[in-house]
Amino acid sequence: PGRSSTVSIDPSGNPSLPRTPPYPTQSVHTLANGTHVRLKFSSIFYVAIPHTCSNFKMMALMASLQLDSTLAVLCLAFVASCIFLVARSRKDGARGSPPPSPPALPVIGNLHQLGRGRHHRRLQALARSYGPLFLLRLGSVPAVVVSSPSLAEAVLKTQDHAFCSRPQPRTARGTLYGCRDMAFSPYGERWRQLRRIAVLHLLSAKQVDSFRSLRQQEVMGFVERIRAGAREGAVNVTELVISLTNTVISKAAFGNRLGGVDPGVVRHMMKELTELLGTIAVSDVFPRLRWVDWATGLDARISRTAAELDRVIEKTLAEHEGSRGNDGEEVHDLLDGLLSIFKDGDQGFRLDRTDVKALILDMFIGGTDTIYKAIEWTMAELVKNPREMEKVQAEVRQVAAGTQGGVLEEELETMSLLHAAMKEALRLHPPIPLFPHESIQNTRLHGYDIPAKTRIMINAWAIGRDSESWEDADEFRPERFMDRAMDYNGKDPRFIPFGAGRRGCPGIAFGMRLAELTLANMMYHFDWMLPEGQDPESFEVVESNGFAPALQYPLILVAKPL
Repeated sequence: PGRSSTVSIDPSGNPSLPRTPPYPTQSVHTLANGTHVRLKFSSIFYVAIPHTCSNFKMMALMASLQLDSTLAVLCLAFVASCIFLVARSRKDGARGSPPPSPPALPVIGNLHQLGRGRHHRRLQALARSYGPLFLLRLGSVPAVVVSSPSLAEAVLKTQDHAFCSRPQPRTARGTLYGCRDMAFSPYGERWRQLRRIAVLHLLSAKQVDSFRSLRQQEVMGFVERIRAGAREGAVNVTELVISLTNTVISKAAFGNRLGGVDPGVVRHMMKELTELLGTIAVSDVFPRLRWVDWATGLDARISRTAAELDRVIEKTLAEHEGSRGNDGEEVHDLLDGLLSIFKDGDQGFRLDRTDVKALILDMFIGGTDTIYKAIEWTMAELVKNPREMEKVQAEVRQVAAGTQGGVLEEELETMSLLHAAMKEALRLHPPIPLFPHESIQNTRLHGYDIPAKTRIMINAWAIGRDSESWEDADEFRPERFMDRAMDYNGKDPRFIPFGAGRRGCPGIAFGMRLAELTLANMMYHFDWMLPEGQDPESFEVVESNGFAPALQYPLILVAKPL
């Protein structure tokens, strides 16, 4: 101990090996943080070689030096790793306490626990084990799942300012003009202006009332189509309801100018769009693997759908502009309002052409998709529960007994059982089961630290089936809403079918008026039952996969006119 070995090399290049073995060797290294580390090495091998064998002398020397160097590198790596781990643990400690999390796998995190579809069901099961607030690692992306009414209220109302942004998935960026629409636009001044325009100019109470005659007329035509189909057997309720909602939204948004595009083509494009929005792209969870979206064909699918949608919207927009220029018509539909703001601005804010097209897509997605699913789910639950349907039919037929031609919109106010049935269906089957939000700042929730840019998934499906809020939560019982003053705006956190707070759906009034008027007339004009051979008790009400799931299979029913 304490001895060191030195080696000298003479001018001829031959080393002079020491007579004594170079057992201990030590050196002092200074790390980047100023810490001094003393490293000691011991040669394990010593070879006595005659001085005359210069080549062998050099080989022995190099072997000894190489062994010492390897040990030095290993020791330095060990020390550096220890310092890194200590520093990282201190950094993690400074971040605070994250929510509880299921065990994650390397690289993929918790993606395997989501499965391929119906994520809301899997997340509800995880909440039973890890609580109403837990953290998932979706690849490299952190996501917090909220599954209780009280925590949903904190995110959507109490701390709305911290959680009011939206993630921008690959499919939304590719199809919704770079997320320039209102639904996926990040929170900020531009989003506030878009929201103000939608609420004041497009979806105000006055504007909604102005389309009353349109709704009434189209619903009467819908009833006649059911009557005609019933003569030939069972009717495809899903297809008829989709056609109705598309027609009403198209006429309210564009008048009768659809650019000559077949309504069936539009329905197909909307279906493709909603399916895409429910797809998790690889680049969303592994940003560096952007090429995988190209290799799997997702990029091509996004580009194709976006091009088809843009072609239809551009053609419709151009025809609308030409019509306004020729006859100088006033504002009669939603697109007229958008074009007025596009041309003249509104309180210093102007829409460009891309903004207008993105908002048009919002109307279609938020209108047709949400309305038809509300009607479809309610009809499915009523058919599965015929006693409840009989109660609703009795109420509707009593209120509208003296009306010629069917139920009028003004008669809906007194149909409390009808409202209760639709609310109960939406409690069990919210149009969007998982509301995506994103934190815009570091904050705390339920005692846990939530960093900025964390994705928040509010499981509205699980909240609607929370056993602490709802007795027999999985059962369809409309009467539970008879004594509860719950509206569709999410004021009560136990019932949030359309979200709440700043990001709540602004088109609820427009959509639900059409949905309730349609359902009331279906109850008034027809008795409904499943096709022969199907029993209500065995009838499965199961949702499809996707961002906004519908019934897994089209709703085929037998309608008997009164």
